[in-house]
Amino acid sequence: MIKTPEQYKESLRKMRPNIYKFGELIEDVTTHPATKRCVTSHAKAFEAAQDPKYQDLVTVESKLTGEKVMRWLTVMETPEDVIKNCNFKRLMYNLTGTCTGALCVGWNCLQSMWAATYEIDKNEGTDYHKRLKKWLEYAQQNAITVAGALTDPKGDRTLPPSKQKDPDLYLHIVEERDDGIVVRGAKVMIAGVAAANEIFVMPTTSLREEDKDYAVSFVVPRDAEGITIVEARHPDDARELEGNGYELPAAGTGITQAWILFEDVFIPKERVFMCGEWKYALKAIIYFTSAYRALIGSCVAGQGDIMVGSAVLIARANGLSEKVFREQLIKMIINNETTYGMGIAAATLGEKHPSGAWIPNALLANVNKVHVATLPYETKVLCEEIAGGIGETGCMPSWKDLKNTKYGKLLEKYLTAAAPGEARARIAYLIQWLTCGAGIPGCMHGGGSPAAAKLMIRATAKWDQYIEQAAKLAGIKKEDIPEKR
Repeated sequence: MIKTPEQYKESLRKMRPNIYKFGELIEDVTTHPATKRCVTSHAKAFEAAQDPKYQDLVTVESKLTGEKVMRWLTVMETPEDVIKNCNFKRLMYNLTGTCTGALCVGWNCLQSMWAATYEIDKNEGTDYHKRLKKWLEYAQQNAITVAGALTDPKGDRTLPPSKQKDPDLYLHIVEERDDGIVVRGAKVMIAGVAAANEIFVMPTTSLREEDKDYAVSFVVPRDAEGITIVEARHPDDARELEGNGYELPAAGTGITQAWILFEDVFIPKERVFMCGEWKYALKAIIYFTSAYRALIGSCVAGQGDIMVGSAVLIARANGLSEKVFREQLIKMIINNETTYGMGIAAATLGEKHPSGAWIPNALLANVNKVHVATLPYETKVLCEEIAGGIGETGCMPSWKDLKNTKYGKLLEKYLTAAAPGEARARIAYLIQWLTCGAGIPGCMHGGGSPAAAKLMIRATAKWDQYIEQAAKLAGIKKEDIPEKR
């Protein structure tokens, strides 16, 4: 099924209100200032699905039904599928200037659990893969959005889940029944929940046998009984609370991050894809990070595209030729294409899993994650450098002041340079959004920390091969150089 933007928004309006911010229950996520921009961002994908220019990226023929469905509700089975995903994610940043987490992380959960459930079923005699396939058919038929939830509160980082003083610091199973399971705990800092119809839950870390109650994966409606969602604060809260009528960016887009609280939530059996199979938690996470860390390079490249364009516009608005900033602009483009290109390389050099899913190359994906944790920040600094003072948060009057009947015209007068004051202000606001505001993606810790990525690099690098090659060229045996332990 291909929904229109309005059909998508209507599906959210039908859900039980269970999202809070600043102590207030949000009755309608499509209109409330704290969430409507996030919904608008995701609606852009449904809008693009109606546009012949973008349909090939946003929609695809389902291998399950043969019908056209939304791309984020399919399993990537070839390098070309992964590359299409990369280009789709870059497109969404180009269209929105921000993250669309409910079109992204849930997709990667599906991809990883497609492979993991196949392995669990093969080795343990379960039927998780069949359940996942049935859920995917439902998801495709209803064109839903899906937030992905991996990160737990974690408590004391030196202790595994089962050794925490409070067992709820990692989401876990508290009861197993014939018809399903009951879970308790939380998933935190989850992107795009306000715009999601459902939440796809996965483990966040490797587990031991004593942690088996924490080995759980499932999909649940965002408004299920027992779930309370608390939206995190962000740099644009003041603007949103003012309700001043100016959307930033002008497209009215944005993103949210939420804390999801599970208080004895019942999950029907047919929606459970892991239940105590602790040995497979790490494999599922590796499959997730291999895909996610390859693809996130396209996200930040998409936002980087907008920063390059904004930097050129603000230079012109300031009365300067962008040629003055040629070195900075070229460096910004290099940063964008480095993370994008690394993701494409990881996709191309991946391998086919027996389940049919294509798993990107883990080493290249994790190298990309390290780049994503550094290069986009350099791009933001360069964008601010080109912009001058008005590009930094704290240097610009608000939109409400700019439109004040008493002194607004004076502000606009003094903002005028080579471009009219209002136009220059709008570019400055956009740059603030991209570099300091809620338009910033989770570069540092989105999809895991760079430290975790470096651990994966250490684990997947071909150390013995590197040493053997060097020893051969040096004309020695590697055993001639004793290894220090």
